Amino acid sequence: MSNFFCYQCEQIAGGKACTVRGVCGKDPLVATLQDEITAGLVTLGRKNNGKVPDVCDCDLVLEALFLTLTNVNFDPAALERINTTIKEAACGTSPYLATSLFTEGSADEISLRSTLLFGLRGMAAYAWHARILGHSDSTVCGCVHKMLFEIGQPHTVPEWVALLMELGRANLACLKLLDTAHTSTFGHPMPTPVSTSREPGPFIVVSGHDLLDLKALLEQTEGAGVNIYTHGEMLPAHAYPAFKKYAHLKGHVGTAWQNQQKEFDALPGAVLITTNCLMPPKPSYANNLFTTSVAGWPNVPHVASVNGKKDFSKVIARARELGGWRGAEAGVPLLTGFGHNAVLAAAPQVVDAVKSGALKHIYLVGGCDGAKPGRNAFTQLVERLPKDTLILTLACGKFRFNHLQEQLGDINGIPRLLDMGQCNDAYSALVVALELAKAFECGVNDLPLSIVLSWYEQKAVCILLTLLSLGVQHIVLGPSLPAFISPNVLDFLVKEFNIKPFAH
Repeated sequence: MSNFFCYQCEQIAGGKACTVRGVCGKDPLVATLQDEITAGLVTLGRKNNGKVPDVCDCDLVLEALFLTLTNVNFDPAALERINTTIKEAACGTSPYLATSLFTEGSADEISLRSTLLFGLRGMAAYAWHARILGHSDSTVCGCVHKMLFEIGQPHTVPEWVALLMELGRANLACLKLLDTAHTSTFGHPMPTPVSTSREPGPFIVVSGHDLLDLKALLEQTEGAGVNIYTHGEMLPAHAYPAFKKYAHLKGHVGTAWQNQQKEFDALPGAVLITTNCLMPPKPSYANNLFTTSVAGWPNVPHVASVNGKKDFSKVIARARELGGWRGAEAGVPLLTGFGHNAVLAAAPQVVDAVKSGALKHIYLVGGCDGAKPGRNAFTQLVERLPKDTLILTLACGKFRFNHLQEQLGDINGIPRLLDMGQCNDAYSALVVALELAKAFECGVNDLPLSIVLSWYEQKAVCILLTLLSLGVQHIVLGPSLPAFISPNVLDFLVKEFNIKPFAH
């Protein structure tokens, strides 16, 4: 095996693994540092014997795991700082070797260890978002420390599977925690049309996932003559009551993360990346790009938190220098804001539509988008669905078809396409499914519901584990199956949960 090895995302080279340089843009130094950070966290788990220590810096552990996700941080200096901190925290414990992560044990053990690790990274990202809003959960924190310990231990295949199901259950608690953090801070999302038109004048485009950073930027730009637009997974922010008072939050620009290089090319505005989904910047806009929170790229200005506050003045100044669009341009509005609160308010209408035959089936088509060929099949699927079907969607995979909202129409006044939010809002989809099962007095698997999950990175892995831990069957996964799933593990998933590959 070469010194560079990564197969944690869907776009890996040859569908097997990146072994020279990451397709995502990470170089061998960044990959090595991320593996060392992971090994240091496993060592820390050993030091604490899998228990939450009396003095626990969960912020450090969650941030470190988040930094190892795909497309988050490519800055060796930032990674080295946190790597050193973790090594100091784990001092005195026999170190876990980074090379053991993907080499120790049989092919099935490596596959299951990798799945546990990647799912843990995803859950840590969700927990980090909740934690910066002041919300934490002992179940989630305890699971993180336990899994860091277990990753470094030998297990039988059934034991690995049991750990995966435990992580899935803990992630349900984590998703609920994040939902509470968002709704208690920003209010419950409400159905909202979002403009894709462009207005003249200086502007900043905000991408990533972090709503708290968006709020701080809106506060600092209020009355400053600089407009704010969202991009990618930030689209659902427009549906939260807390953001509706900002008249200079004008609308949405662009589509999903993988189109950044095209959509930001020659963009006459500043761009702020708040979390994961950072693409290697092109020279045409590298000087207009800023990162904050966990995101990072070498030599790109990073807005750090100082005493709990962030100063976005340099981002604002750059937007003014660029001047923005010279004229207006019309766009088609996108409808978002169908969180569980809004959807369940319409549940009686949904139930009545099913009972009357007006609504025959519900499809949940959601997850991560990506650049790999074949993802247009998700667009074709939605286009082909009969008019008596309802489509729930969330995460950036919706950009494959959310422009079809008007074309898809409605069922008895209910829009056929309901955008439930970010991948961070996956709890809404789970709540709606569980509540509909109660309404029909049946199990989730007995509902007229099909789940088509598009995956790209590690947050999708932990959502899949949560669905499996709930006993959900017949999930369709695509556009391709994860390379870290061995043939035997795939066979188990097919037999136990009837998982099916997405048919292009």
